[in-house]
Amino acid sequence: MSPAWRVGIAGVSAIGVGFGFARYGYGLFLPEIAREFGLPVSTAGWIASAGYAGYLLALVAAGALADRVGPRPLVVAGGLAAAVGMALVAVADGSATLVAGLVLAGTSSGWVWAPYSDAVDRLIPENRRSRVLALLPTGTAFGVVVAGALAMAVQWRVAWGLFSLMALAVTAYNLAVIPGGAGRRSAGFGAAAGFSALRLYATALSYGLVGAVYWSFAVAAVSATGAAPVFWILTGLSGVAGLATGVLIHRWGLPGAHRVIFLALACAAGLLALAPGELTAVIASALLYGASFMAGSGLLAVWSHRLFPERPTAALSVALVFLAIGTIAGPAVMGVLAAGSGLGTALWVTAAIAALTLLAGPVRDDSRTATTLTGGEFSRGGHRDHLPH
Repeated sequence: MSPAWRVGIAGVSAIGVGFGFARYGYGLFLPEIAREFGLPVSTAGWIASAGYAGYLLALVAAGALADRVGPRPLVVAGGLAAAVGMALVAVADGSATLVAGLVLAGTSSGWVWAPYSDAVDRLIPENRRSRVLALLPTGTAFGVVVAGALAMAVQWRVAWGLFSLMALAVTAYNLAVIPGGAGRRSAGFGAAAGFSALRLYATALSYGLVGAVYWSFAVAAVSATGAAPVFWILTGLSGVAGLATGVLIHRWGLPGAHRVIFLALACAAGLLALAPGELTAVIASALLYGASFMAGSGLLAVWSHRLFPERPTAALSVALVFLAIGTIAGPAVMGVLAAGSGLGTALWVTAAIAALTLLAGPVRDDSRTATTLTGGEFSRGGHRDHLPH
């Protein structure tokens, strides 16, 4: 197996654990957890936001350390945080242990995603990096599918214990595959246009808010249908469409991809607000959301890399900090709104935010010539490897 295949599998699996299990598993199992621990909807929202706060702290740390330590220690730290945090959730006998486990597990996604920008930059030819960067976030889709299947098969504590064991296995694989050592250093982020960067950050902020609200409360919204696990699996399966994000960006450019993704996100949230008890609407929402959310992750990764090719990990970390701010604010604010005005109102507001984000898309493709070094400077033969097809 070529290094490119190995890093692709490592990235998809680590992101699947960090996001599909450690970060979004809380929303899937929220009804059971809330019943067992007696959590009202507003408290559940604050707990979700606390988990996303851990994600933000890890993002800041990853961005600060990226140039000094390289991608491998960051990915391993994320995997271990997921394993230990999810184990704590599995054995929690009180709210304090539950929250501690969720927050620790929540940091894993902050550690594991951005470093792959550096790994891809080292191992993969320049003309194919966008395609691979768009591919990696689809690991979330596969993680969500596995989590949904386990939700139907086992009790929630058993599922979280299995999540922890899988996190250990994935971490061991990444330890063997991800390149070690610090990368090149740069004094700054280069000459990318500030206006385009502001639009990127606004998009990331909205994307984080909309995604966090959906992942945290969608299952609760559709629970009356009795199809919550199936809904979750459909969300994950449709997310596999994110594999085509690179093709979408190549054919329609960043502006066209942005419009499609955020229109679909708005429709997905709106359908749950409009008809949460109608199976057809619920299925349509799951399919729209899964595909558009996974594609949105790829969009952010590619957009960031095109704007700031000089420091890929640090640059993506900055964009993800804005995403994290959205994820922190979203569940807390919408949880309070749902407690006062109903979950439907909160979902309508979420849909409106997604629609307004159409105004913050890239005004051009931002596909300027990358200034990164090419050749075999970072790993022997790295740029000669063939990519997965």
